[in-house]
Amino acid sequence: MTRPQPPKTAQVNGITLAYEDPGGPGEPVVMIMGTGSPGRVWRANQAPALSRAGYRVITFDNRGISPSSECPEGFTVDDMVADTAALIEHLDVAPAHVVGTSLGARITQELALARPDLVRSASMIATYGRPTPMISALGAGERALYDQGVTVPEDYAAAVTAHLNLSPHTLADDRSARDWLDIIKFSPQRVTPGVRAQYGVHEGEVDRLAAYRAIAVPALVIGFADDRTLPEFLAREVAEAIPGARYEVVEKAGHFGYLEQPDRVNGLLLDFLAQRRTGA
Repeated sequence: MTRPQPPKTAQVNGITLAYEDPGGPGEPVVMIMGTGSPGRVWRANQAPALSRAGYRVITFDNRGISPSSECPEGFTVDDMVADTAALIEHLDVAPAHVVGTSLGARITQELALARPDLVRSASMIATYGRPTPMISALGAGERALYDQGVTVPEDYAAAVTAHLNLSPHTLADDRSARDWLDIIKFSPQRVTPGVRAQYGVHEGEVDRLAAYRAIAVPALVIGFADDRTLPEFLAREVAEAIPGARYEVVEKAGHFGYLEQPDRVNGLLLDFLAQRRTGA
């Protein structure tokens, strides 16, 4: 396994982005994490598997996540798309395979639409193409908690995070549930001004499914059967909108399915990418 390199920084698109890039000759895979999470989350499962398969895996912290610029004044998805495009150009790795989850998946599909010249393939995990009343209500609640200075008890916060992001199959096992609650409790997502700015990205979202019909790069969409945060049907809608997209559902997986069912997710990614390698 390729040992992760110390974070580097790049001055791109008017901000600082912190990233990890081992370099080397492998085909580049740029991985984009979701709301409030650093790029190193990929290092738990997906990045090592891709590295072992010979890919050059590049991860980074989206704006809003220190040590990248936090930009607490606020920003848009378009800004985050432009950040990713600028990093790909800065590293001279175009066209790259791009993989994103949740907000990172939304950035991936918007990048594939806006800058197809930079994207060899697009893989979207636990994604969506339109807001729903539940998504909007949850987002408004997250923003209100921060804006009103409300501190939720850590045990309750861990329980809600587990309930929203893990499969009932995972939580049905008491030992597994306790382990996950401990992991979440002792490594909580701290809502900084930058993370609050990421929450703001979701305000005023519109239906983008019709626009995604113009995406022309090879696309894989992975939905999680037990996803409560972004239900599986939303990922299916994105796959149906993108011409020729491959769609896969991972069973017994919630919104954190790439952590709950890493072997299944890794297998889908590796199979999809192998078919699109140079000379394949």
